[in-house]
Amino acid sequence: MRFWTARRRDQLAGYLFIAPQLAGTVVFVLVPLVLVAWYSLHEWNVLADEFNFVGGDNYRQLADDPNLPKVLAATGLFSAGLLVLNLSLALLLAVLLNQKLRGTVVFRTLFFSPVVVSMIAWTIVWGFLLQDNGGVNGLLDAVGVHGPNWLRGDATAMVSVIVVQVVKNVGLNMVLFLAALQGVPAGLYEAARLDGASAWRSFRSITVPMISPTILLTSIITVVGSLQVFAQIAVLTQGGPGTSTTVLVYYLYQQAFQFHHFGYGATLSLVLFAIVLVLTTVQWQMRKRWVFHES
Repeated sequence: MRFWTARRRDQLAGYLFIAPQLAGTVVFVLVPLVLVAWYSLHEWNVLADEFNFVGGDNYRQLADDPNLPKVLAATGLFSAGLLVLNLSLALLLAVLLNQKLRGTVVFRTLFFSPVVVSMIAWTIVWGFLLQDNGGVNGLLDAVGVHGPNWLRGDATAMVSVIVVQVVKNVGLNMVLFLAALQGVPAGLYEAARLDGASAWRSFRSITVPMISPTILLTSIITVVGSLQVFAQIAVLTQGGPGTSTTVLVYYLYQQAFQFHHFGYGATLSLVLFAIVLVLTTVQWQMRKRWVFHES
């Protein structure tokens, strides 16, 4: 029996096609993850050139860190606010722009354009706009309203960061929803109208179930992206006032690169990885309950 059969040649061709992606995953995902786990068991003082094994001390520090509960709360608030506002606004825009009206192409381009703008440039511009004497308060003053210092108020800083992020990225989810809406068969809506269903009932019973796979995709993308936010916090608020906008990624950066606690920073990164993994797994498992045609 020959070893080099057609089946083995096909298998080799398949492995060669996935080899670049597999190599990239190993080099840029698995190896760094193993190294981070190794660093979390050490205390690395770069300035003194010391790399000492401390075992589980960094993990015990998690339980004793008084700032960690506040950081996790800020992270949860940011993720929840971003998820609700982004998905609801993106779906609303997609439904409106799915109508066959003049000028919809212009509005689609207008709403999507912030997605392709540099994140740093976008954040810097909004930093000027949200200052005490910035453009937003200037518009409010024109109508007789005295606006707060948006980025320095305990009640407004987190809201401001969420809104800036929503406006920046809502166009991406809008395009995904728009593509999904255009794939819904028009005959379903015609049948619903013949049965006397209202527009809201058609939306609930036809639109939402038919685009539920896209809702799942956008929710996963939005949640994972919200847990990785850094540039907006670093430029707009630097985690302040206090720790009200200090999300986990920014706290990790502070511990590792500002305070030079690289071992503890590596431990926090594993916490972030665990949170992302758990939330993504939960969302993926929930698809069986609310995604149309999933079983």
